[in-house]
Amino acid sequence: MEEARPKTLERIGVVATDPLRVLGLKAIFCGPMQIEIVHLSVPGALDDINLSLVLIDAGCTDHLFELMATFRQVRPQLKLVVLGSDPRLEYIQKIVGAGAKGYLTMDAKESDIRMAIDMVRDGSIWAPRKVLARLLDRQPSAHKSHSAQPRFTAREIEVLKLLRAGQPNREIAQSLGIDESTVKAHIGRLMRKVGVSNRIALTVHHSTQFD
Repeated sequence: MEEARPKTLERIGVVATDPLRVLGLKAIFCGPMQIEIVHLSVPGALDDINLSLVLIDAGCTDHLFELMATFRQVRPQLKLVVLGSDPRLEYIQKIVGAGAKGYLTMDAKESDIRMAIDMVRDGSIWAPRKVLARLLDRQPSAHKSHSAQPRFTAREIEVLKLLRAGQPNREIAQSLGIDESTVKAHIGRLMRKVGVSNRIALTVHHSTQFD
């Protein structure tokens, strides 16, 4: 009988000069998340086909935006998350506007870091809601206007409320006792009904509908 192959770990790259930062991230993601942290100072690490997300310590470079632009040019499919010490909304907006899928402050809790990575892996952006609203307001074509409010099923309302609470697909599935693929299908139908192209617009522009 052929032996079962071990599950391939998802690999996340880290750009940081502080070895303690790298060790800390390894400690956060080891275990049930099945994520391996790869320090990108290792030659050839960026060529790893399993590398889907990169964490960048903004404090390790004076050329953050140039570095982000290089990543987007060389590996456009990579999701970038920035770790920084500047909490200003204008700065975070600039980071996200430059292509980052998330921004975390250096004093972020471990639970918030895990949640942020889960959300970014699911296709969302992790940033303060005011930042997301500002970015969407600058892109009015990101959603369609409708004369009538769309009708949602009870399950779709449950999914939307959990999305608004910041839960990633995995936790929504656990909360509702359904598969992640079913959660993704519900989110896809919600976006089509509302007339938006992404889940960020779905949660931001319809944040008060069920309050």
